[in-house]
Amino acid sequence: MPAESVLGLQWGDEGKGKIVDLLAQKADYVVRYHGGNNAGHTVVVGSKKHFFHLIPCGIFHKNTKALISNGVIIDLEVLVREMDILLKEKLNLKNKLFISPRCHLILPYHKNLDAAYENARGRNKLGTTKRGIGPAYSDKVSYNGLRVYDLADWNDFTEKFTFQAKIKNKILKTFGVKPVNISVELKKLKKLRSRIMPFVKDTFEMINDAAAKRKRILFEGAHGIMLDLDWSPYPFATGSNTVVGSVNTGSGLAYRQLGNVIGIVKAFTSRVGGGPLPTELHGRLADAIRERGGEYGTTTGRARRIGWLDLEAVRFSCKINNVNELVITKLDILSGLLEIKVCTGYTLNGRKIHYSDCGYKELAKVKPVYKIFPGWIEDISGIRKFSKLPKECRDYLNFIGKFLGVKIKFVSVGAERNANVKF
Repeated sequence: MPAESVLGLQWGDEGKGKIVDLLAQKADYVVRYHGGNNAGHTVVVGSKKHFFHLIPCGIFHKNTKALISNGVIIDLEVLVREMDILLKEKLNLKNKLFISPRCHLILPYHKNLDAAYENARGRNKLGTTKRGIGPAYSDKVSYNGLRVYDLADWNDFTEKFTFQAKIKNKILKTFGVKPVNISVELKKLKKLRSRIMPFVKDTFEMINDAAAKRKRILFEGAHGIMLDLDWSPYPFATGSNTVVGSVNTGSGLAYRQLGNVIGIVKAFTSRVGGGPLPTELHGRLADAIRERGGEYGTTTGRARRIGWLDLEAVRFSCKINNVNELVITKLDILSGLLEIKVCTGYTLNGRKIHYSDCGYKELAKVKPVYKIFPGWIEDISGIRKFSKLPKECRDYLNFIGKFLGVKIKFVSVGAERNANVKF
């Protein structure tokens, strides 16, 4: 099948943006199908870094069309900002960018509600990005959401927005948060509406027509599997399903038409926000890895928590997504360490326990079982052949592939598009 999906198999920040951009060179379509602008993907082209939160990373390639399909929730202000960045790069978005009318909207009151709920939790904060993601998804499933579709009839949209904003403002006042100014926000939204409506099209037909013609379609996962709404240590989750099955619900392509599933695994672990992280590191070693790897959130700028590679969690991700191939990223960041640990399982109260057995309370208490590897001193960022990597590095990679039972496609050793080692 010509359709393939790129998924992050950890807690996000695996380097999906670079990999999607690389694979998109041969793709006819790149599709974002879930999540919102709480995701952040970085693409390095030459000496320039580009940061995307909604627009698919593969848009830079000449013959690749970028689709935002129905499973994505859209903050219009963020989307237009990204469109303007691309226009400054002289990229013509006509017949290049397409937006599903079924996409739900993140509206100003959603962001205010997100901040209000987080503040109300006090010490029990979830660590959300405060981008309005949860409240927008809540409105979607409670039939209170507004979609891109609703923008087509401005009078109807104005009536629906006003109704919802009045309800939300009462809630905001209860939490002591400033309510949204309805007339001011409507003026902003009307301007943003005029910018995006020319790009609105039925992406369902586009995707299925492309599949029927055996065009190459690349689905870009927005968040790591460990943040999936159902399979995460809930409630430390994102608002959408991130597993490969959401390709069907979020784009309309039947799952049986999806061929390859590529899982992205960072050579260590990181995450932003609260929640259990079994292999978490603290102190100088965590700081050193964080600084060397530039481990700060693309969306929030927050310092990411750092840990050793957790293969117990990654093995779960491989199983639930039927991953065919792996890409290991940021391997170069581990150069210079005397030893490297890899978690191969958990114990709880002296007994073996699997990731799937754990809720957030158990996952916070498990003890990782580690296998220790000798590190390597050499700078590997300039290496492009597997045989040229240090033996210790090759042993580390071979163990990962064998443990997971999935072949490694290639290894990323730098942020640049072509800084990769073929396996």
